[in-house]
Amino acid sequence: MPKFSIIIPLYNKEKDIAKTLNSLFLQTENDYEIILVNDGSTDGSETVVKGFTDARISYFSKENEGVSRTRNFAVTKATSKHIVFLDADDYWHPNHLENLHDLITVFPDQQWYATAYEKRHNSKFVSPMLSPIMQKPKDWKGVVTNYFENSLIDALAWTSAVCFKKSFFEALNGFDTSITHGAGEDTDLWIRAALKAPMAFTTTITARHNLDGSNRISHTPTLIRNFMNVDVYEAETEKHPGLKAYLDLNRFSFAMQHKMAGDKKTFARFVQKIELNNLTGKQRYMLKQPKQVLQLILKGKGLAEKLGFRLTSFN
Repeated sequence: MPKFSIIIPLYNKEKDIAKTLNSLFLQTENDYEIILVNDGSTDGSETVVKGFTDARISYFSKENEGVSRTRNFAVTKATSKHIVFLDADDYWHPNHLENLHDLITVFPDQQWYATAYEKRHNSKFVSPMLSPIMQKPKDWKGVVTNYFENSLIDALAWTSAVCFKKSFFEALNGFDTSITHGAGEDTDLWIRAALKAPMAFTTTITARHNLDGSNRISHTPTLIRNFMNVDVYEAETEKHPGLKAYLDLNRFSFAMQHKMAGDKKTFARFVQKIELNNLTGKQRYMLKQPKQVLQLILKGKGLAEKLGFRLTSFN
C-alpha cells in the first residue's frame, strides 16, 4: 500500500498537466500512486498524459461531470489510507509529500492535514499565503483548533495543499456535487471537515497555487455556476469562534461576483445576511460601488500584481 494516493482531476489542461506531473516525479517522498481522471477533456490533455509511462499512474477517462464528481470518483480508486489532491495546473515543491509525511508522523491521530502554500499571480510575482498562523515560527507544526479564525484572509486549507485520511473524507461524503464550477465546493468541504475535527498544519510552504493557469474553473461565468449554500452552517456559528465571520466573508465574495455579473437580486440576497462589522472597511466600501468602479479597482489590482504587490480586500 503506498503512503499517498494523489488525486488529479483533468479537464482541458493540455498546456499545464505535463509540468504538474513532472513536479510529482521530483518528489523526495516517492511512495505514492497517482489517480488521474480525465473528465471528458476536448483538447490534447489525454495525449500529453499518455506520453508518461510511470507505473504509479492509474489513468481513467469518463464523460464530463465536473470537478467534484471527478475527485470523488478518483478517491474510490485510491488504495492508500491518505489522499492528497493536486489540480492539473498547480505545482508542488520537491519536498511537499515529505512535508506532509512528517506532519502525519508527528500527528498520526488527526483526520486531515495541510501545508502552507504560496500564490503565483504571474510569471514574476509569487506571494505567501496570508493568515495569522503564518506568524508562527518557520517550519512550525501543530494542531489548529480555531480553523475559521485563521482562515479569514487565505484559508488554511487549499485543495492542492491538503491531505485527508481516506476514511474521514468518505465519512464527510466527499465534495458536494450540487456545487459547480468553483462556486464553493472546496470551501464547503473545508467547513464540514473543520466542524468535525481539528487540522494538523505546518507553516512550511511546499505547494503553489497557479492563479494564471489555463482554463481555470474560477473563470466560468457567474450566472451558470451553482454556488454553495452558506446559510446551512449558520446554526453552528454559536459553537465555533470565527465561523460567522468566515461565512460572511464568503457571502461578500459571492455577492461581489453577482454584482459584477449584473445579478442585483442575488447580490442583495447575499448582502442582507452579512453582519457588516465582520467586513473590512475596504469591503464595506466595495459593496456600495457601482460595477464601473469595481472594474477600475480590479484593473488596479492586476496592475499592482504586475509590479509585485498583492492587493486584497480581505485584510
